[in-house]
Amino acid sequence: MKKVLLCLADGFEEIEAIVPIDLMRRAGMHVVLAGVGASTVTGSRGVSIITDGELADFTLETFDAVMLPGGMPGASNLAASWEVNERVISMFNEGKLVAAICAAPAVVLGTAGILEGRRATCYPGAESYAPGVRFVKEPVVIDGNLITAQGPGFASQFAFAVIEALLGSKKAKEVGEGALY
Repeated sequence: MKKVLLCLADGFEEIEAIVPIDLMRRAGMHVVLAGVGASTVTGSRGVSIITDGELADFTLETFDAVMLPGGMPGASNLAASWEVNERVISMFNEGKLVAAICAAPAVVLGTAGILEGRRATCYPGAESYAPGVRFVKEPVVIDGNLITAQGPGFASQFAFAVIEALLGSKKAKEVGEGALY
């Protein structure tokens, strides 16, 4: 069973977290919700989520991927976390899947140096957080072990890209058909 570490910080974009959680769990993935600095986090629209624990409680060895929803100030709160940066950089360097959507690609991955020489996308306007990175204007971009997406309207497409990367196109298609996607 593939295991995904989904990092949640206060101010996260609810659609970008909840849609991928749901679709990945429908695919049979074990999605662990890790709170940054707290076990309950509140999204940018006031939806609170009780996580499986604080990020510091989880070790990386058992995870196949790390996922970062965007939203503001959620992405900034992720970027300000030493634990987030350490885990994302470590997993990326190990060749494990790193997935980020909305502002998170620019605010977290761009400032961590992960996007250098890579193709990536982000929420329009968030590019200013990572001026040295050349972003493309595509809904979802896959570049090796990196998946980035523009924003909430592409949360399903983003989740299906992660499912396909970890479980194959057949499983992604099966989940999509079951969800009437």
